[in-house]
Amino acid sequence: MGYTVSHRKDRGTWVVRCTVNGQRTQRTFRTEGEARQYALKAEAQRQEDEFNGVMGRKPKYTFSEGLQRMVSEYDVRSQKQHILLVARWIDEHAPGVIIGQELLDAARRMQKALKEKGLAQSTINNRIQVVKRVLSLSYREWDWLDLPLDGKLRKPSPKNERHVYLTEGELAELLEAVPERYRIERKVILLAMLTGMRRGELMGLEPGNVYNGRIVLRPNQTKSGKPRIIPLTEEALPLVDGLPFDTTGDRVRGAFEKARERIGRPDIRFHDLRHCYASLLASKGEALTSIRDLLGHSSLTVTSRYAHADPARWESVVAKLPRISNQSATTH
Repeated sequence: MGYTVSHRKDRGTWVVRCTVNGQRTQRTFRTEGEARQYALKAEAQRQEDEFNGVMGRKPKYTFSEGLQRMVSEYDVRSQKQHILLVARWIDEHAPGVIIGQELLDAARRMQKALKEKGLAQSTINNRIQVVKRVLSLSYREWDWLDLPLDGKLRKPSPKNERHVYLTEGELAELLEAVPERYRIERKVILLAMLTGMRRGELMGLEPGNVYNGRIVLRPNQTKSGKPRIIPLTEEALPLVDGLPFDTTGDRVRGAFEKARERIGRPDIRFHDLRHCYASLLASKGEALTSIRDLLGHSSLTVTSRYAHADPARWESVVAKLPRISNQSATTH
């Protein structure tokens, strides 16, 4: 029992190892100073826990174990790519990291590393969301933590976030450009245009998700972990016959990329269809609160980006203000 510090010459890193109650853990650091400082703090905490008789009361679980449980119990297809990349980073830089303060520290280091690498803030936020969800589930569902820690991980709002908005005519042109051999994929793309759903949500649809002319998403099918209801238009209703879609996310991506190349718009991304859905609703005068609920946003702050869609509407709003000054009065 106790913490040991060793140097990995092949990788130029320092490793802190410990075995407690038969469970072996290790963490990797860039410098010897960081490694020894961590080992001293961890050993002091271990001795204090042992003295207070708290060791062994609640089992400790690694991030890897939490990630595996999340993947097995929840529909995480919309986060698949980010989950794989986060798992790879943790395995390389913080192998065996324990869910708790250790994981928070590792996630913050990952944030810093990804930012230094030049990744967009929205991409970094998607990676951090994976860690936040494991922390949230560890406290709220699995009883692995005594306190909620997911709120301690911040996701800064992206500055100058990229958004592309297509008109109704441009959306129709894009849909028409989907090659004939991608018939099922064309249905998925059209449904994305008509519902604002994420690609992962679309690919996870089942017959049980359609009820009384609406798509009803369960908590384990959404990014936020909250249920969502999306009404279907007459154009959208036939698209949900015969669910699930007999295709893959890769084929949908391929069909979409072929279509955007045909119309000369390589800048368009599949996720932009979600923005277009919201923007079109805003341009028709729909309230931002309704758009928020349809998209499943956590707050109006996220949805407010679509307020630009109909500037003429704001003019009609301010036109309702009363006249205050007496225009007929003589001024001196």
